[in-house]
Amino acid sequence: MNSAKSQIENEIRLLEQKLAETQNSLQTESDSEMKKLIEEEMRSLKSEINGLKEAFKSLSDSEGKNYTNKNEAVNPVNGDDGAILEVRAGTGGMEAALFAGDLFRMYTRFFENEGYKFELLSLSEEELGGIKTAVLEIKGKNIYQLLKNESGVHRVQRIPVTESGGRIHTSTATVAVLPIVSKVVVEIKPEDIQMQFYRSGGHGGQNVNKVSTAVRLTHTPTGLVVECQQERTQGKNREKAMKLLRSRLFAIMQNQQVKSISDIRSNQIGTGERSEKIRTYNFPQDRITDHRINKNFRNIPNILNGEIGEMLV
Repeated sequence: MNSAKSQIENEIRLLEQKLAETQNSLQTESDSEMKKLIEEEMRSLKSEINGLKEAFKSLSDSEGKNYTNKNEAVNPVNGDDGAILEVRAGTGGMEAALFAGDLFRMYTRFFENEGYKFELLSLSEEELGGIKTAVLEIKGKNIYQLLKNESGVHRVQRIPVTESGGRIHTSTATVAVLPIVSKVVVEIKPEDIQMQFYRSGGHGGQNVNKVSTAVRLTHTPTGLVVECQQERTQGKNREKAMKLLRSRLFAIMQNQQVKSISDIRSNQIGTGERSEKIRTYNFPQDRITDHRINKNFRNIPNILNGEIGEMLV
């Protein structure tokens, strides 16, 4: 049995033991308010156990299926009908997180305006409205080809809302656009996956979910970690996390020009986005400069509101 399944079995065993103890305490409790609290805890434990059993079944169904296509060039085979977009705060502290939030809203408004369907896979927010990281899955014909050149470092020059002296600051955010990859392209062995469950959180670390439905996957040969927390069940979060993991591994395989995960140089694992600065958003001069084509764009408010069509090169 692989380590992930053993881990789930152990957690189920511990939760079932805790559930039995909670049931015993309910039988001996006479206070009505305490009984309500105990019953609520029992419902939470049962829900968590059911979620773990669902995840165990999902692992059992896929066990033994290794996916590889080593004799062909590394290429997505699903067709270009989807992409994964990651936005991360870079250098610049809180201002970088606010700028990452601006970019995240810019892209989502563009998708809404153009009729692309998208769903949130993972989101880590800052208290003042910015984001640490956000991961989206977008569906639509040729969407990866449309967005792939957005990958890279986006730089902003403006006066932060937290700046009392009126000084212009420079901050960055990074964007990575990944193709959605078929299972037959990327080999992921079940025994190479370490799976953890945790509770989804809201602003300031506040728990918004009493059940550990969020999933964190670690690909042990490379050390690559992905998370998904937006779905209500562990099984769905695990499925989406596996999709993100395949895409991230595929991007690394492309970058390192290898055809198999076993050939990846794990000491060179990155986030998948290009390292070069591709665009500068200069607020005082209302100018966006694309450094790859040496072209300027005006009207930053409209662009951040999703009007980015002419910038997609």
